[in-house]
Amino acid sequence: MKKFLKIVGVILGIFVVYCLIAMLVVDSKCHNEQSIVINASKEKVWQNVNSMKTFNTWNPWMKMDPNLTVTYKGTAGEVGDGYTWKGNDDVGEGEQEITAIVTNEKVATKMHFIKPMDDTATSDLLLATEGSATKVTWTIDYEIETLFKPMKPMMNYQMNKSFSEGLEKLKELSEK
Repeated sequence: MKKFLKIVGVILGIFVVYCLIAMLVVDSKCHNEQSIVINASKEKVWQNVNSMKTFNTWNPWMKMDPNLTVTYKGTAGEVGDGYTWKGNDDVGEGEQEITAIVTNEKVATKMHFIKPMDDTATSDLLLATEGSATKVTWTIDYEIETLFKPMKPMMNYQMNKSFSEGLEKLKELSEK
């Protein structure tokens, strides 16, 4: 039993040291980025990214709550086009709005997360011609509080997993 407690103590000690070091060393700024090449023209892909309604047809977080409440505002495909969402603990509550558009090239948005915690982020969808295909890059930038810095590797993993899932769905929709 003493040996078991010693092992648990060492593991707990390592975890505490990791957390302290991460809180002191890890950058609070976060940037995630994923890209995919879609075998479709920029114009065709653009039809699936140029408004919040079309974005939500492949947005991976939309399927996390079958009872998610979404309310749209503004004119689709224009600056100010946005939506609010309210859902279960997996998706929380917040709003997202288009802040800039460059037709067939870029949609920039800002997000305000209300629940489970108040926070903000910016996100871009960038389209570039790659031969007869289109490369789509999805980015997000946000900051995390010091107490959450030890969780940054797990947050990056989960964000990249969600981005990949969403981009695969976008590819599927755009290549039809």
